[in-house]
Amino acid sequence: MCYFSPASMSKALQSCTKPLKDNSSSQLCFVLHLPPFSGGDSSSTTTGSASPVPNSYDSLEGGSYPGTYFTQLLTSNPFPNMSQLSAALGGLSGVPELEVEALRPVNLLQERNLLPHQPLDAPEPNLSADLKKANCSPDTFRCTLTNIPQTQALLNKARLPLGLLLHPFRDLAQLPVITSNTIVRCRSCRTYINPFVSFLDQRRWKCNLCYRVNDVPDEFMYNPVTRSYGEPHKRPEVQNSTVEFIASSDYMLRPPQPAVYLFVLDVSHNAVEGGYLNVFCHTLLENLDKMPGDTRTRVGFITFNSTIHFYNLHESLSQPQMLVVSDIDDIFIPTHDSLLVNLKESRALVRVLLTSLHSMFSQTRETHSALGPALQAAYKLTSPTGGRVSVFQTQLPTLGPGLLQSREDPNQRSSTKGVQHLGPATDFYKKLALDCSGQQIGVDLFLLSSQYSDLASLACMSKFSAGSIFYYPSLHHVHNPAQLDKFQKDLERYLTRKIGFEAVMRIRCTKGLSIHTFHGNFFVRSTDLLSLANINPDSGFAVQMSIEESLADTSLACFQSALLYTSSKGKRRIRVHTLCLPVVSQLSDVYAGADVQAITCLLANMAIDRSISSSLSDARDALVNAVVDSLSAYKNTVSNIQQSGLIAPAALCLFPLYVLALLKQKALRMGTSTKLDERVFAMCEFKSQPLQQIMRAVHPDLYRLDTMSDQGALHLNDCIVPQPHLLHLTAEKLTREGAFLMDCGSVSPATQIPELETPLSERLRALLAWLQDSRPFSSTLHVVKDDATAKTSFFQHLVEDRSDSALSYYEFLLHIQQQMSK
Repeated sequence: MCYFSPASMSKALQSCTKPLKDNSSSQLCFVLHLPPFSGGDSSSTTTGSASPVPNSYDSLEGGSYPGTYFTQLLTSNPFPNMSQLSAALGGLSGVPELEVEALRPVNLLQERNLLPHQPLDAPEPNLSADLKKANCSPDTFRCTLTNIPQTQALLNKARLPLGLLLHPFRDLAQLPVITSNTIVRCRSCRTYINPFVSFLDQRRWKCNLCYRVNDVPDEFMYNPVTRSYGEPHKRPEVQNSTVEFIASSDYMLRPPQPAVYLFVLDVSHNAVEGGYLNVFCHTLLENLDKMPGDTRTRVGFITFNSTIHFYNLHESLSQPQMLVVSDIDDIFIPTHDSLLVNLKESRALVRVLLTSLHSMFSQTRETHSALGPALQAAYKLTSPTGGRVSVFQTQLPTLGPGLLQSREDPNQRSSTKGVQHLGPATDFYKKLALDCSGQQIGVDLFLLSSQYSDLASLACMSKFSAGSIFYYPSLHHVHNPAQLDKFQKDLERYLTRKIGFEAVMRIRCTKGLSIHTFHGNFFVRSTDLLSLANINPDSGFAVQMSIEESLADTSLACFQSALLYTSSKGKRRIRVHTLCLPVVSQLSDVYAGADVQAITCLLANMAIDRSISSSLSDARDALVNAVVDSLSAYKNTVSNIQQSGLIAPAALCLFPLYVLALLKQKALRMGTSTKLDERVFAMCEFKSQPLQQIMRAVHPDLYRLDTMSDQGALHLNDCIVPQPHLLHLTAEKLTREGAFLMDCGSVSPATQIPELETPLSERLRALLAWLQDSRPFSSTLHVVKDDATAKTSFFQHLVEDRSDSALSYYEFLLHIQQQMSK
């Protein structure tokens, strides 16, 4: 977050990567018309991917449509009657105000104030009130089009991407948990019963995905909530689109694993001098008893520099015992029974180790890093059980398997001709990750380095094992205490957040729809089953879809995700989300249901893939073409307005703005100095974060603070939280007399605002606390004071600099208009 008075806004706005004052994109000259996006990055997987990992979990969660059933179904009853649900569907023609507003032509070159005063909500599907109430929250499950086209041909005419964005394990205030001997599922496609099935009578229900008629089990006739019998349609599984089942032994290949946490710590001179190790030990000590788990929880530690150090923490010892392995080319485990220990039984020894670990290496002069051998040791140590490996690395690996060489040329950071080395230099870390995934081991990476460390290679250890990646490029306890503070807060969240182990996830959809590409950190075990060795509440996923068969004989399309995992308490659980959307036959209805934020996030994932598989310039051109194609299709097929200008439907009026914002992100910008590791990390964030986090980074929220009042404020826990209007990210909204807040994610250096006993100070601190609570990890506060020179140079930069690093929003619109006229 940024808090500033405007005269020095140049620095603040540049650091926050705002889209209306281009500070980071390359020159958009002649744009070639490229074919549609296609997957190419290793973290995006098409359903045709083969898997070297045994597919044993596939039979637990259940497979897809068996072909034999559909042969019979098409012969007897190709599309069963959906009248019960169709009657609840309003239809756009029945709610004309929705259609009129979403399709209202907007001349982007003339209308300047397009941004709503409050954060943009997801568009509501055009369903009846009952179906809307039962539908899945858009914070969990969101589609790029809230009106599903009947055919692929209709989708092609709209020139908009069809896909889903998921946040399947997010923290929920309320979650219906169902314990039952029978989990009711469709006998054909294995869909879990949900609010959008049809009950033909008390004994039969029709699947809303494949239309198979299933029997209602006797146990399902009883409603545990109302304690009544004979009303299966009132059970919680049928009343809630998000539920969690306590799974039976049928969903287990082995007894549920315990919570296992292994910490792999860089203890080279660079690591100790920066100060992270001390913060890590202190934070873990404070949160040792808050880590998710039970009496079976196990913990272990490995440290490394040029050698690998293990720690015997057997409860019978009076002090931890260090075991050193110097043969890094053929790593082995010195003992197998006391390196991963029961936390409850060995808590005292763990505390002793954490208290002394920093001092043990405080005088080290060892500068080498044998990261690869340390990871091999971690794999061997955790393979029997699975678990989570947390890796803390501060430099380029220099010894043993997995060693890397510097590939970055600092002179090319501002290049407009292309960016090299966005992919890994070796397959060592990917292969290790696949081995880990097969043994239910997730690897999380904390990179704490101001020097190039080849994150493009190191990130593979987390991408393919369903891990997380954290990056602190300038962490130092003296030179940058603010980032050290952020690291401490992030680590606390990381250690205490909910976690699921040995998970798999499958996404099902209505017959006729097909999922062909996945985005996120995972490994695909079969055509549609994602392997997630670990799952956490801060990870997001995206999928691309196509329409293989016409949906003309159905009014609704449904999507269901099922996440099977082991909780930290050793319970096997299944979290199910179901989304229902209307099917439409008119192109105008497709545009009316466009979700511009979901479209932007899906395109961002696709652009990251293309930048790696093809080139960054191709990815940027494809983003521009996405805007050109969709607005051209709207102009040529739906809009009847003949006036000059750049016309967009109201539903897509922010599309060019968001795409311009994407072009200025570190992940995709050109022509502005960007360190390679910082670029790669930004790419990783796009591929693994949920929609809300992505949009906050893409298009920051700008508020004016000095005019805040209590009008429209939220009243939360005896605290009044003001809700100031959002401002466009343009210099004309800023004044020398004002104070402004830009919420754009993590910015440093940071400072604290004073706690004054004034209404404005109280409102500001309440607003900051509310914004901070809306995200999982800490955001720093950057204060920029008034400076006339900075303000003058800022405006001069906007007006005179016509290079791509200063492309304005208006110039971008003119560029789009020019491309549409070709």
